Amino acid sequence: MAKKVKKLKLKTHRGAAKRFKITATGKIMRMHSGKRHLLGTKKANRMRRLKKMGQVHAADAKNVHKMLPYG
Repeated sequence: MAKKVKKLKLKTHRGAAKRFKITATGKIMRMHSGKRHLLGTKKANRMRRLKKMGQVHAADAKNVHKMLPYG
């Protein structure tokens, strides 16, 4: 009888874990850039839009899922 080989655990990319969140439906959300400095010159409407999370583009979602194997 052949010995069963245990499958290795995958490691989560810690940088990706800090930057992306996976929703209950499986979408990958990200924060907008441009909120760190020179905030006085940016309009309030723009800042409100930057506050909200955006969705990761479909072309990049596959790579992010690989970095976050356990969601």
